[in-house]
Amino acid sequence: QVRLVESGGGLVQPGGSLTLSCAASGSFFSIIAMGWYRQAPGKERELVATITSGGSTEYADLAKGRFTVSGDNAKNMAYLQMNSLKPEDTAVYYCNVRARATFFSGIIPYWGQGTQVTVSS
Repeated sequence: QVRLVESGGGLVQPGGSLTLSCAASGSFFSIIAMGWYRQAPGKERELVATITSGGSTEYADLAKGRFTVSGDNAKNMAYLQMNSLKPEDTAVYYCNVRARATFFSGIIPYWGQGTQVTVSS
């Protein structure tokens, strides 16, 4: 079982920056990838960015050029640096981890409880 705790959300003015953090803990064999998704009111959850344990990253178009995902394998942490924030970035941001519980088990997705990001003047 993997427990995820996100932090770093809050209220920021348009054009501002925020950094989200996600800490993974619990009993698992290995983390395959960590990432960030977001869900705005009335909308479906959407991919923001992911990073594999090997350092490969993937960004949704909404994040390219403004957001940077990074990770610390030793600490089981993931980060999302968000710059040039816009009101449309307002959403609950969720940390996602894909991990193996044991060497023989399949890859299971785990979700954090989410952190609110509000971009408003």
